[in-house]
Amino acid sequence: MSRRRFYLALAALAGASAMTATVDAAPAGKAAAARKAPARKAAPARTVARDWTRTVAVTPEGGFRMGNPNARVKLIEYGSLTCSHCAHFANTSKTQVAAAVRTGKVSYEFRNFVLNGIDVAATLLARCAAPASFFPLTEKLYATQPQWVGRIGALPQAQKDQLRTLADVERNARIAELTGLTQLAATAGVTPQRAKACLADPAGFARLDQIRTAGAALGVEGTPTFFVNGQMISTQEWADLEPLIRQAGG
Repeated sequence: MSRRRFYLALAALAGASAMTATVDAAPAGKAAAARKAPARKAAPARTVARDWTRTVAVTPEGGFRMGNPNARVKLIEYGSLTCSHCAHFANTSKTQVAAAVRTGKVSYEFRNFVLNGIDVAATLLARCAAPASFFPLTEKLYATQPQWVGRIGALPQAQKDQLRTLADVERNARIAELTGLTQLAATAGVTPQRAKACLADPAGFARLDQIRTAGAALGVEGTPTFFVNGQMISTQEWADLEPLIRQAGG
């Protein structure tokens, strides 16, 4: 797929007790005999549960996975940053997803399935952040989606038409400027220089194309689309996903 067509198609500490000894005074007239006090039993080790939401990695498929890589239940979402249904899921279910992932029984992977030019710019910037910052930035993008998407929608038609005539790199930079996406990315540690480089990175374009093509091959036609242990689930609500995750061992 050409780039042009792509645009259009779119930890635990254990305490140990010290062994202590005491010496009793010997009775009068007898030689003093040092006697050791009985050793105290060591306090049981305290295990601090690992918070798996702090473990984030980029997967071979190009997604960002939060959680235990060996979790019994693998939840995958194909989502778009400009998709209102995806924003609804993120805004209403992030606490429940984090709670499931935290235990280590469930992992959650987000794969960007871009839908349009605004989505491409936002996604390149989200993926530009360090892996640990990907999910916080994505949550912020979803929480503010109406504002930054709305700025493009509010442009005069002449400006929208002018955007379409720009080359990919120029278009991305202009969209990021008009929407305020560069400023949002900066809150996740993406400097303006880094943002500019990511928006112009051919490898970034190619990766998004690969993820979208692979998703389509799995039957993904829209967003959000969820998979639980490889099975596609027709829902956009956590209330439908949670029973299936529990049944699978999460």
